[in-house]
Amino acid sequence: MPFDLKKIIANQTGNKNSYHEKYSVNNMNISGEQEIDTDKAMHQWNAPEFEVYEKSSRWYLIGGIFILSLVIYALLTNGPIMAITFILIGIVGYIHLQRDPRIITFSITSKGVIADKEMYSYENIYSFWIFYDPNHTKTISLHTKASMLPFVHIPLGEQDPVYLRELLLKNIPEIKQDPSLIDTIERILHI
Repeated sequence: MPFDLKKIIANQTGNKNSYHEKYSVNNMNISGEQEIDTDKAMHQWNAPEFEVYEKSSRWYLIGGIFILSLVIYALLTNGPIMAITFILIGIVGYIHLQRDPRIITFSITSKGVIADKEMYSYENIYSFWIFYDPNHTKTISLHTKASMLPFVHIPLGEQDPVYLRELLLKNIPEIKQDPSLIDTIERILHI
């Protein structure tokens, strides 16, 4: 169940806190090619690139049985390529689950939103929505004009969602989004 930021705003007393300080960032070279003027950075924070869920040995056992059953099915239906594909998916998935998330720097600037080395300019963003449920989800979802992956999720970490919402509203509209099926499956399966 998403957390409604509009209720928080209505209940706020107008206290200004440390999140309202301005941050300045020197010009940074993105991907070694494009210089982005971030002198007007309004806010910057660091957060892990993805949430880490604690997984028990039972979780790994069930996942292993699921992959093994897919491989056996592939072999029984005379699909060796499919069996090899599921084996590789299992190996790559296990390796991915074992790695720690990188800490990435995120910035909201006067020209757009920067996530690590990627710049999302405001003219390429249709809208945003903040999914905020303190026990589960703390992300900004940007609906971009990209055709392949139109939704970009940026983790909030320990940032004040109300303040970030105020900054984003200056440049892009807020339109409610529903969590996608993949987001729901990720949260339920803890992947």
